[in-house]
Amino acid sequence: MPKKLVFTCLINFFIAAILGLALRYTYLLPISINYRFLTHAHSHVAMLGWVYLMIYTLFVHYFIPNKKPVYNTLFWVTQIAVVGMLLSFPFQGYAAISITFSTLHIFCSYFFVRLIWKNHKTQSTTSKLLLKASLLFMLISTIGVWCLGPAVGLLGQASAFYQIAIQFFLHFQFNGWFLIAILAIFFHKLQLTDSKQFQRFFKLLIASTILTFALPVNWFVPHAVLLWLNGLGVVLQIAALLIFIKLIKAPFKIVLKQSHKLIRFMFQFAMFCFILKIGLQTLSLIPDISNTAFQHRNLVIGFIHLTMLGVISGFLFAYILQTKLVKLNKTLTIGMYVFVLGFVLTELILIVQGGLFYFGAGLIPKYYLLLFISSLLLTLGILSLILNILKPNNYDTKTLKET
Repeated sequence: MPKKLVFTCLINFFIAAILGLALRYTYLLPISINYRFLTHAHSHVAMLGWVYLMIYTLFVHYFIPNKKPVYNTLFWVTQIAVVGMLLSFPFQGYAAISITFSTLHIFCSYFFVRLIWKNHKTQSTTSKLLLKASLLFMLISTIGVWCLGPAVGLLGQASAFYQIAIQFFLHFQFNGWFLIAILAIFFHKLQLTDSKQFQRFFKLLIASTILTFALPVNWFVPHAVLLWLNGLGVVLQIAALLIFIKLIKAPFKIVLKQSHKLIRFMFQFAMFCFILKIGLQTLSLIPDISNTAFQHRNLVIGFIHLTMLGVISGFLFAYILQTKLVKLNKTLTIGMYVFVLGFVLTELILIVQGGLFYFGAGLIPKYYLLLFISSLLLTLGILSLILNILKPNNYDTKTLKET
């Protein structure tokens, strides 16, 4: 796997984490930045610079046997789009320059889908189906982006149409493109063969991904039918999870047994977060809970971070740790533990504070300071992996045997 590409993805993640720290710091000591603009930069670099480009790198590595120069060129053009968004969003928000770079990223993603769809090769039907589904969801998600302009022009940013368009993009990016792409790589690593059980899992996964979009729509256009559709989607998602656990149980145990303890820890961490995510989504069956979660920003951010940092980044870290780019030593182990500790503390603080807001109990003492320190731990964990990759001759014979 190309070191430069993985390093670039991690640098994007580190920058996104620094921007997140800056957002936390504004509550400790006000600084002369536009909070909303900085939030746009933080989210775009995290999603499109870290997750998108890391999945890009993994897809090319595992599914493209003939790695033509076009893949490398497209990666760097896409990275230019990410840098453009990083340098423009903090100063102007959604405006001419940032929209131009965002549009460039979308067109790069379209070309990427065409290349992967046409040239991918894998003997695993399971991985092939998941890979294609993830690419389709990525294409579908961009419909939400193209709807933003007409939504603003016709009804304004406060309209339900505008908000639903944003939720459409986010839902199918996170739950469609990102998550299913992660599973495609996971099934490839487990070398799972096609079966009736997998086909049931796949159909349930796709159906639940589509149906659970009804919940964010209901936040802006409340209707009983949308709650029923979401409820059906949640039930199908639980069924998919149960089949998923049966499918991976035996091969996953073998992979864990053969892996270094740090890789084993990161896989178990990511899997726990994945199950927890679905468990929390199950609570949306209770209308009062789903409405409360939407009304309290702490809970929304907590759930987004659970998906982004726990599930998606957890799996991506595990995949990186399996490569020859890193040396699995004590320093890196501490760094990964620090990252997970920062994640756990951040989630706990956000959830507890959301609960206190619900009951009208006020702020946790030193709430913003605690959030800042927890976020700092996340940043340090990412930095430890970056520094490890920078070291020459990372992978020795002993480490290779351990993994």
